[in-house]
Amino acid sequence: MTSLATDLFDYPLPDHLIAQTPAARRDAARLLVVDRASRKISHHIFADLPKFLNQGDTLFRNNAAVLPARLEAARPTGGQVECFLLRPVDGEQIWRCLIKPGKRLPIGATFAHADGAFSGEVIGKEADGSATVKLTTPTGEPIVEVANRLGDVPLPPYIQRKDSTKRAGDIERYQTVYADRARQVAVAAPTAGLHFTPELLDTLSNQGIASANVTLHVGLGTFRPITTDTVNAHDIHRELYEIPAATQHALENTTGRRIAVGTTTVRTVEHFLSTDHTSRDIDYFGEADIYIYPPATFRGVDALITNFHQPRSTLLCLLSAFLAPGSTEGIEWFKEIYAEAIAHEYRFFSYGDAMLIL
Repeated sequence: MTSLATDLFDYPLPDHLIAQTPAARRDAARLLVVDRASRKISHHIFADLPKFLNQGDTLFRNNAAVLPARLEAARPTGGQVECFLLRPVDGEQIWRCLIKPGKRLPIGATFAHADGAFSGEVIGKEADGSATVKLTTPTGEPIVEVANRLGDVPLPPYIQRKDSTKRAGDIERYQTVYADRARQVAVAAPTAGLHFTPELLDTLSNQGIASANVTLHVGLGTFRPITTDTVNAHDIHRELYEIPAATQHALENTTGRRIAVGTTTVRTVEHFLSTDHTSRDIDYFGEADIYIYPPATFRGVDALITNFHQPRSTLLCLLSAFLAPGSTEGIEWFKEIYAEAIAHEYRFFSYGDAMLIL
């Protein structure tokens, strides 16, 4: 496959278009609609989505819930520590974490929350900069429950927060309305789904549009920019996922279009369909290490709802591939579309506006 220069996936974005807060109402976000067949672009709001979907279509969506994963603590000497929960490694006590200041916390270092809600001990350091940490609580309370009481929402670095009121609002808004709280496995929200409201979902259901869930453990790798000179040389991140049996059947038996809500859903569906599995009647667990960039083709996605992505990102590579499957034409086309969005003052990234690609 021909190498693609990473510079091809760059574009200029004014800082004021990086959304710092969500729309006042979820479905009041703007919606840029791209018709691939006619190459036409039109401008709407997200509440207009039912106009573009048909009876028999199915929305495939990631129901992973975001864990308030940032925990504050201190060393016995008084130095401040941030412990960012990434994923459990062994049971409820052993977790892979990002800890700050990482270089000053060697194996054996300990820290604790100010009121004694939890304590931690670094028991391993990993090549990717993360640490393996043993986390304990005085009553045996799971650390996930502690995080839900005391943790901060793990907002992306381009969203800045300076007061607790705004952070409290993020606990509600940096979460989809259909997130399964039993699946608090994400350290970043599947942001394309943030625009749905219960009322909009009811409207779509009454219109004969089905919904099917996947669960992908969204990791910090989703924010990692491509730093290699070529896209092909980038080491793609890996994320665990689950596809219920009912969703597997929906992928094969839907009478209409398979509409992915977000790039995390695309990664899940496309990885699943590229694997060998013996039965569609049991839930499937996998690890998505799929890297989608032009001139990729798609097996299980006919339309895509997505937000506007960061320059030089793997998500932008996926978007470009979806705009023109089987070719590299989507690279130049995404630049035209994004230039149109910038000219119309669309808001970008996690709390920004949305695109529907038909």
